Amino acid sequence: MEKGDEIHVLYVDDEENNLNAFKASFRRDFKVYTAISADDAKVILAETEIHVLITDQRMPGTTGTELLAQAVKDFPDQTRILLTGFSDIEALKDAINLGQIFCYLQKPWNDEELKQTIKRAYQVYNLKKEKEALTEKLLITNEQLEFYLRQKLLS
Repeated sequence: MEKGDEIHVLYVDDEENNLNAFKASFRRDFKVYTAISADDAKVILAETEIHVLITDQRMPGTTGTELLAQAVKDFPDQTRILLTGFSDIEALKDAINLGQIFCYLQKPWNDEELKQTIKRAYQVYNLKKEKEALTEKLLITNEQLEFYLRQKLLS
């Protein structure tokens, strides 16, 4: 990570104590956003570029996997992590298949493990962005070459 880069992390959990602990643990390392519900998270996601989305699974209303699945559609480059205290195989399957998660971690989290996971998730985010930029550059170069070739063939 280059100096000046700031990793934007959104942590979604319906337990305020977890949100406070997360913010206290990681506010010095990342730009931390927290949301107590999927609805609150959607507002933040709409207003802010979030690089890494971390969500709990079991929340009232919208589950973590439902939020992740929506994020895949709306923010495909974003890297997603499921952080939960429950080992529900169906939820994990949905998180992988629908939410395309980068990683699954269990609560209570280990600060150093989670910090390193977030950093790796951000690297994946950056690689996706670089791939997009290179693909765009390649398409432009290809169009220019085709134009040049047509000009050569006509002359």
